Amino acid sequence: MISRNQELKAIAINLRKSVLESLTTAGSGHLGGSLGMADIFAVLYFSIMNHRPAEPSWPDRDRLILSNGHIAPILYASLAHSGYFAVEELKTLRKLGSRLQGHPGRNHGLPGLELSAGSLGQGVGVSIGMALAAKHLNKTCQIYCILGDGEMQEGSVWEAAMSAGHYKLNNLTWIIDRNRLQIDGDTEEVMSLEPLQSKLRSFNWEVQLMGGHDINDILFKLKGRSNSQKPVAFIAQTIMGKGVPEIENNPAWHGKVPTTSQLEGFLASLY
Repeated sequence: MISRNQELKAIAINLRKSVLESLTTAGSGHLGGSLGMADIFAVLYFSIMNHRPAEPSWPDRDRLILSNGHIAPILYASLAHSGYFAVEELKTLRKLGSRLQGHPGRNHGLPGLELSAGSLGQGVGVSIGMALAAKHLNKTCQIYCILGDGEMQEGSVWEAAMSAGHYKLNNLTWIIDRNRLQIDGDTEEVMSLEPLQSKLRSFNWEVQLMGGHDINDILFKLKGRSNSQKPVAFIAQTIMGKGVPEIENNPAWHGKVPTTSQLEGFLASLY
């Protein structure tokens, strides 16, 4: 009998497989960050979040905001594999008229999307508004926001962080994809974020490091966050392109996709 952790790891590999296949079919899109966040998305959608794929507008659902909307392929794969729509539809990624565009758009009619995303630094503010609204309505739902570390160079992120700390939004969780790479290279060379933990703590957040590919740690940290009386930020230490050794930690794969001939080898090497 395989353990729950092994099941989640297998799900993450399936999500990566779908990301690779859909992006190859599309011929464009953002691969590196999508692969890097697969383990976290697997845990969120298949273990942590309280949601109903058959009832996507359920009022008491947990919400996931994808602020770094360019990694939409991993969100689409997670929604499909958890039952919001047919996995076969992933093959329509970025096609004219598809519900699965390069950045998520609620007006396309795809179930499970909470926000249209594209401009970096905007989703975090929406997550604050949702968390405030849930408090006002006495809802017990949790608000999760995924954001990239390069995105944290946007000033709007820090305005949002200040607001969340001020209002003590203990129903809000940010998960920061800390792979230390953005399209122009190393984040610390482009615009240094460090010391990131102490900066967020100074805004009255609880901050923890998270092993972004350690299923045990992801589960433990996310299950334990409900004990906090502050907004919580997990700095997820991830590897861009995780699962395909040939492209890991290579910023050239931020917005590059495999050719049809490369796909077979990438799928064979998935781990």
